[in-house]
Amino acid sequence: MRTLHVKPLESFEANLNGIASDKSISHRAALFSLLSDKPSYIKNYLQGEDTLNTLKIVKSLGAAISHSDQTLIITPPSKVQEPPCILDCGNSGTAMRLLMGFLASKPGFFVLHGDEYLAKRPMARVANPLRSIGAKIDGRDDGNLAPIAIRGQKLSAFEYASPIASAQVKSALILAALNATNESLISEPALSRDHTERMLLGMGAKITRDNLHVKVAPLKTPLNPLKITIPADPSSAFFFAVAAAIIPKSKIVLENVLLNKTRIEAYEILRKMGAKVTYIKKSDQYEQIGDIVVEHGLLQGVEVSSNIAWLIDEIPALAIAFACAKGKSVVKNAKELRVKESDRIATTVSNLQKCSIEARELEDGFEVVGGTLKSAKVQSYGDHRIAMSFAIAGLKSGIEVLDSDCISTSFPNFIELLEKIGAKIENKISK
Repeated sequence: MRTLHVKPLESFEANLNGIASDKSISHRAALFSLLSDKPSYIKNYLQGEDTLNTLKIVKSLGAAISHSDQTLIITPPSKVQEPPCILDCGNSGTAMRLLMGFLASKPGFFVLHGDEYLAKRPMARVANPLRSIGAKIDGRDDGNLAPIAIRGQKLSAFEYASPIASAQVKSALILAALNATNESLISEPALSRDHTERMLLGMGAKITRDNLHVKVAPLKTPLNPLKITIPADPSSAFFFAVAAAIIPKSKIVLENVLLNKTRIEAYEILRKMGAKVTYIKKSDQYEQIGDIVVEHGLLQGVEVSSNIAWLIDEIPALAIAFACAKGKSVVKNAKELRVKESDRIATTVSNLQKCSIEARELEDGFEVVGGTLKSAKVQSYGDHRIAMSFAIAGLKSGIEVLDSDCISTSFPNFIELLEKIGAKIENKISK
């Protein structure tokens, strides 16, 4: 087990490149390459455990994987193959849920599994909608827990109104609809992240978006291959944005980051709290890409209760900003946090309390009263975002994060970049 000890940092100013590539787009790029009949060329694919597991799954489904000049080349099979092995999703709920939708309409038998943490995460939110449109899916707890077994088959056209705003649920249904008998309609109560629609449209899929409704026509021919350079992940970059916001006289330039409006809401919350945030747009390939500049400000407490689907992953890091702000901050309508890699409401509050910050759980969020972060030993709970969020807290007060190995699942060079901004770190391995 690895323990990460982060020491306080007085101030810093830095330009950061090499931020972890976008995880959501990396997963999708690997999987969507199977929808073409020509090789896809992917630069800057995330080299994290989760996304590398997705790449192994794509290979198990029949694709050929090669590299040329730091470009990942995925050559799809003529049809998806039934694998002789279990498909290991590691720690990634995104991979498992998207694969459930993708494989539900592919002939064959498929079994999805993952690590001990993924095996505890609920899959009924995807399994039930898919079963309601005719998919054959089973698993532990009546298909709610992995391992998940799928008997793929042709699906009928469908209309589905999702009760939750979830990019994973929406994406699974879109992928299932691509192989349905006719046009399908998917709706959601609020706009969730839209990478799947954007990427598939860029590949030539016939998808029509009308606010909260997505119409999907079945594929009559294979899609165009991807030729994409994956930008830096704004969720990963956000840890360093929080660092700049909470440490006096600090400024950071986060380079070549995805600027999709559904992915930068957390930066807007930081701006609302008092940090200075600037976007510098550079290009538009499938998605808008550019630099984000964040400078320290005197932070004020804030209520976060809208557009939750746009910032669900960044809320643990935002909690560190709340802890350093003047006044009370509140997160509401975020019950989804309870079913992430950990119960992020409980784990965030517990760790803040260990740092002498007044915090309490709500059913669908939490409250934090800003104060002075104190040095403490905190648990990661096997959750990479909890581990990294409290590593950032360590820049303010000094923190030891126990069981920090999980960081490598999504951000393998996180510690290297912490050191680049001047952080002093001890990385210990214990039995």
